[in-house]
Amino acid sequence: MVQKIRLLSNLGTPTLAEEKVLAAQGYHRIAGVDEVGRGPLAGPVVAAAVVLSPDIDAPWLGLVRDSKVLTGPRRELLYHHIQEAALGVGVGCVESTVIDDQGIVAATRMAMRLAIEQLRPPPESLLIDYMTLPGVRLPQKGITRGDSLCLSIACASIIAKVTRDRMMVELDRIYPGYGFCRHKGYGTREHLVCMRRLGPCPIHRRSFRPVRDMIER
Repeated sequence: MVQKIRLLSNLGTPTLAEEKVLAAQGYHRIAGVDEVGRGPLAGPVVAAAVVLSPDIDAPWLGLVRDSKVLTGPRRELLYHHIQEAALGVGVGCVESTVIDDQGIVAATRMAMRLAIEQLRPPPESLLIDYMTLPGVRLPQKGITRGDSLCLSIACASIIAKVTRDRMMVELDRIYPGYGFCRHKGYGTREHLVCMRRLGPCPIHRRSFRPVRDMIER
């Protein structure tokens, strides 16, 4: 059962409304799924799956937002709260070589499936930011801007973002000179200047412009 919906309501604090609808239908382990890292020129795409209790009640829940609108310290704080309170957390990572080989959409879905497979016990249904996952035999709903509307998806976006940011800090130590610890692989001016000076490194996505253009020169 795959359904993709578009919600036009005002975007504010993510809620448990979607989770409660599924819980009323008899689903108890509902995973919110989101990814980060589709747009960067370097590094992996990372997805997370988070299972919350539909009855969860904690003071920090009101701070949860889509990870893109949170500061780094706020994401780190919420990361620890989510890890402690969630019924399950899974993370999937797909490297740049796979992105180049399979394409970013396929790689994103692969990372999401890997994250879902990490959940024990497995989820009974899925709420996914924007996408759906063909071949995954679970009831699922793709929600446009789900990371702004749905609490478990927003929590997944925070887990994925913090995980990927930490990975890019480590990769900055392995491949110094590109500034990965600051821009996290996105196509900032600093990144482009460094890449022109040093050339692409092994974690650059060679199928992405302008990396591809530099290689082809």
